[in-house]
Amino acid sequence: MRAQQKWFDRKFKFDLSIDEFPALVERLRETPERLVALCGSLPVQTLTRREGDTWTISENVGHLFDLEPIWAGRLDDFLNGAERLRPADLENRKTHEANHNESSINHLISEFRVIREQFVARLDDLNPDQVSLTALHPRLDQPMRVIDSVFFVAEHDDHHLDRINHLAQVFRKSR
Repeated sequence: MRAQQKWFDRKFKFDLSIDEFPALVERLRETPERLVALCGSLPVQTLTRREGDTWTISENVGHLFDLEPIWAGRLDDFLNGAERLRPADLENRKTHEANHNESSINHLISEFRVIREQFVARLDDLNPDQVSLTALHPRLDQPMRVIDSVFFVAEHDDHHLDRINHLAQVFRKSR
């Protein structure tokens, strides 16, 4: 098994220019298509196969869907002037209990696409002052702006896209 840095071990430096916001939003907008490209045509046996005790490809896709409400809620927190962003469930109970392996990959991606499009539409409507709003991230215990939160989401997407790509490659080789 190849080593991938654990998400909770990641450190972040939030120093992006507000001018980078549109490109970050575009990264979020493209995640559903990237999922289709990576796993839309994989057989069910590959999508639901485990490498050790880690999540399957389907569970990784479902996890992205599961977290969309926290991203949208945190945007609400920023816009409502909260000092501290709402916490995520660090044990990922929703993903562990969702049984994503029982859903088709097309359904998972479709559901993710709908909720992600809603989030991106909200981001598209923000003005530069809103993009600069700041609140404290609960786990990182550091201030972040809306743009930093969007970067955080994009990095989280990429973390799981990388994992999905890795699993697809490993299982392709082991057939």
